[in-house]
Amino acid sequence: MSGARGGGGSGALAGRTAAVASVLDQGAAGLTNILVLVLAARLSTVAGFAEFSMVYLVFTVALGLFMAYVGQALVLVRGDAGAAAAACRSALAFTAAGACATGAALAAAGAALPPGGRALVALGAVLPVVLLQDAARYCFSLLGRPHHALAADGLRLASTVAVLAAQPAGASPGRLVLAWGLAALPGLAVAALLLRRPLAGARTELRRYLRRGHLGRRFAVEFAVGNGSGQVAVLCLGLLGSPLAVGALRGASALFGPLNVFFGAANGFGPPLLNRLGGGRSVVRVTLLLGCALAAAGAAWGGVWWLLPDGWGRRVLGGTWPAVAALLPASAAQYTLMGLGVSALLTLRVLSPRETLPVQVVFSLLSVALLYAGFAAGGAVGAAWGLAAGSGAKALAAWARVARVRRRADAPGAAAVAGP
Repeated sequence: MSGARGGGGSGALAGRTAAVASVLDQGAAGLTNILVLVLAARLSTVAGFAEFSMVYLVFTVALGLFMAYVGQALVLVRGDAGAAAAACRSALAFTAAGACATGAALAAAGAALPPGGRALVALGAVLPVVLLQDAARYCFSLLGRPHHALAADGLRLASTVAVLAAQPAGASPGRLVLAWGLAALPGLAVAALLLRRPLAGARTELRRYLRRGHLGRRFAVEFAVGNGSGQVAVLCLGLLGSPLAVGALRGASALFGPLNVFFGAANGFGPPLLNRLGGGRSVVRVTLLLGCALAAAGAAWGGVWWLLPDGWGRRVLGGTWPAVAALLPASAAQYTLMGLGVSALLTLRVLSPRETLPVQVVFSLLSVALLYAGFAAGGAVGAAWGLAAGSGAKALAAWARVARVRRRADAPGAAAVAGP
């Protein structure tokens, strides 16, 4: 999450305390997503986890689109405490209305499907709960109260682990989805209590999200082409007849989940810090070092899982482990290259923000094509190598664009690099 932008009132934190609370909150939210997949894999059959993974992918896409459209625009709101409170109340109201409508559509679609669609019905039932709980995180960010977000997300993490751990072995995907969604209720209740005072008396304006020029539209497009396209492609892979491949790919992504937390932290906290460096060369040097560090972390993390005894992997992912283990070399390569790509895109976001969208569009679509080409050539393992190749191509293109931006800035008589 971004730091506070609006007025936070007397409950707001400042400085290092707020930064530490924000990092811990992001870690709690990321760990929740990792443990959901790990616990579901341990409790499910291989086929059951594949079905659960497909439904969880639907949720991930819905969450990304909602939070891009609502949350990312919310944290950019500027003004006094009254303006911040009104923006938060409007964001929560819009999320509630949109989540109920989307949940009803998913439930109707699940009811029309064979018995396997029950998990989709369960997702439709709990979608308003999980989306509202996540939207509250962005409200706390805008209000400068990351410690309140940490309290709500920490409780959700504990509740999710406790509720899923209490489910019987072999639980159906629908039951696991319902248990996971309802486990967010305590966190949502705490968030509502903590938001009650700062949002008291604020007005609600839903029309701001329907106006032409709303920033969330751009953010939603960036998510759709940069992240959502790959997730939808994996989902379509399951719909086309290979749900077991989806389960293996999602299991592998769960193992590498901690790296996603690092990537998210770099994107969330990197721009303000890099802007303090002043010069473009300094920014590039720092982000290049960051990229090497993230790439090394990806390679090392993959090596750890590759070298662990087979029994350890089974303790983590249960019967899904053999399929996931076959993907480890490709997934390690993917996350190694993703580290380089994240740092390159972060560099562009600071030096020339308009340069990121073309890279995201072209190379995300290329990744989808390579995913399907890899699957056609070698099944789930080939699909994983296709994703790795796509990550490598995006990283290479992004760094090439960084070099071009720097050459343009260093040219005699060049104007300053364009801002956002």
